[in-house]
Amino acid sequence: MKLLRETLAEAQEKGGAVGHFNISDLVALKAIFEAAWELNVPVLIGTSEGERDFLGPRQAAALVRALREEHQFPIFLNADHTHSMEKAKEAVAAGYDAILFDGAKLNWEENVTQTKFVVEYVKSVNPDILVEGEIGYIGSSSELLKEIPAGAAVRPEDLTTPEQAAEFVKRTGVDLLAPAVGNFHGLLGEASGPDAAGKNLDIVRIAAIKKAVNVPLVLHGGSGTSDADFREAINAGVSIIHINTELRLAWRKGMELGLRRKPDEVAPYKLYSFPLEAIKKTVSERLRLFSSPQ
Repeated sequence: MKLLRETLAEAQEKGGAVGHFNISDLVALKAIFEAAWELNVPVLIGTSEGERDFLGPRQAAALVRALREEHQFPIFLNADHTHSMEKAKEAVAAGYDAILFDGAKLNWEENVTQTKFVVEYVKSVNPDILVEGEIGYIGSSSELLKEIPAGAAVRPEDLTTPEQAAEFVKRTGVDLLAPAVGNFHGLLGEASGPDAAGKNLDIVRIAAIKKAVNVPLVLHGGSGTSDADFREAINAGVSIIHINTELRLAWRKGMELGLRRKPDEVAPYKLYSFPLEAIKKTVSERLRLFSSPQ
């Protein structure tokens, strides 16, 4: 079985990107795995600190590992948006394949220093675990929004520069980099597709950042981004794309549909089939695009 690092390199060589989808229950995990399995493309599962607190980090790692080993399939687990060394150590001990240390709200030097500490610790325990760093605040909530998150870097002057990216990677030693390139977490209303308000990726900037660093780039806040922007971002050098709010919205709509159609049903797994299919459909559409952006 290939390591995550090798899987990312292979996807990049083929001109695609790996989809990253967050979970907080078994329904989403099953839906994501089935979609990736049917399309035969690798996939990254993410759990934020809040999602880990609900699922349990060891339990999440055991579930993903069981799928990977039973099916010999490239499904991996990322400790998404980790904000402390304590939580990073927790993810390492649980058996995560990757860790995002999110110091984007810290000042520059503090972000560099703390990210470097996390990298050094993780690599001392297991060099195969990938560590991602983030520069440029892009919000923190994967939810329906009424406006762009306060303080999010969406103006050109606030976005990550190639020079900042190169310095950050050199000083921290991260394996993956998440820059601010016009993306932000959450979804404005239920907008998606070419008319998704506010999510206008700076493709030229992505290409320049990729040229300046020697690590894969990660696009956070993918929900609501147009297919055209996704295609161009992948071609410009993005290797991982995060989708979360779209899945939460699919879960909610699927569950509401199930309750309407089966108002007297009390067996959870019979109701879960509705959000499962809704999530699976969303994931399948994104994975098809990411694996074949042309």
